[in-house]
Amino acid sequence: MSAALPAVTVERLELVRVSLPLVTPFRTSFGVQHERDALLVHVRAREAQGWGECVTPAAPVYSEEYTGGAAHVLEHQLVPRLLAPGRTLRAEDVGLRLAGVRGHRMARAALESALLDAQLRAAGRSLAVHLGATRDRVAAGVSVGIPDGGIPELLEQVEGYLDAGYVRVKAKVARGSDVAPMQALRTRFGARLRLQVDANAGYDPDTPADVAALDALDELGLLQIEQPFAPDRLLAHAAHAARWRTPVCLDESITDAARAVEALALRACRIVNVKPGRVGGPFETVRIHDACRDRGIPVWCGGMLETGIGRALNVAVAAMPGFELPGDTSASDRYFREDLTDPFVLVDGHLAVPTTPGIGREPRDEVLATATRLPLAG
Repeated sequence: MSAALPAVTVERLELVRVSLPLVTPFRTSFGVQHERDALLVHVRAREAQGWGECVTPAAPVYSEEYTGGAAHVLEHQLVPRLLAPGRTLRAEDVGLRLAGVRGHRMARAALESALLDAQLRAAGRSLAVHLGATRDRVAAGVSVGIPDGGIPELLEQVEGYLDAGYVRVKAKVARGSDVAPMQALRTRFGARLRLQVDANAGYDPDTPADVAALDALDELGLLQIEQPFAPDRLLAHAAHAARWRTPVCLDESITDAARAVEALALRACRIVNVKPGRVGGPFETVRIHDACRDRGIPVWCGGMLETGIGRALNVAVAAMPGFELPGDTSASDRYFREDLTDPFVLVDGHLAVPTTPGIGREPRDEVLATATRLPLAG
């Protein structure tokens, strides 16, 4: 990151919650999601305002965090602790003042992101410039859920995304929906399809049938197999990473930079998926990026069905050196008919990196008209 930014004086802080229906249901090994229940942190400072998105899902299935719990911990624990010593704040203060609270990285990330957005707007600096981004656009991949219509619907969806210009396809897999659909994709599109799979920790390394399915996926010339086993099974990941030709990528296992260093020391992966909203915010994202880059490990920026607020952060992060692989920075219309912000648009397989101060996006008034607001300070 560039030089530290001046602090801002918080005059009002509120939680904003708005529901956005998805274009199509998004199914993973965790279940099916029909809408994005977006929880935003809105900071109004004397100098500028800022926005941050909490990437929690509705239920604690991806991790321990979920949207209702995040709203509760923000209201009753995090915000009071953050503001107690005073309201003149920097984004760096989130980690310092909340050091005594365990976990809740997604909620922390929303606070940190909102404060950083306000500081950047006040300073007239874009997030991309602040992060040291080296590109003005980023290659966009797309994440494809498990369709209700089975293989025919999957083939149709992937063909549509390729026609739209996406440069990489990540397909969700789960028990009973893994080898056959991926073989069908290979048969239909051949080696030209840059294909990777995401298991979302849905397989058991001690179950022979699960390992056999993953072994079969390893034969399909994939770019990577993402998070096949539970987050705490680093040794199992290392054992199978040594066997497979396909690189293992870790996502849920990488909670912070220290965990990334541990996973790399064990050779549990050869690629890391960094999700700013999941690892605690922009500062921990940079630390993970730096740790991986120092060790020659490529990283890419994953997504959590973010609205334009969280997507703006992801796109700026993906423009940093070291983010060498296409991420899940899909265009807004991949998920939403109407995004919370001005949409991100796919052009020649890429998304433009915002250049205006802060994250470069803010919610549109007409979408916020249906939102619920909970003032926490002001």
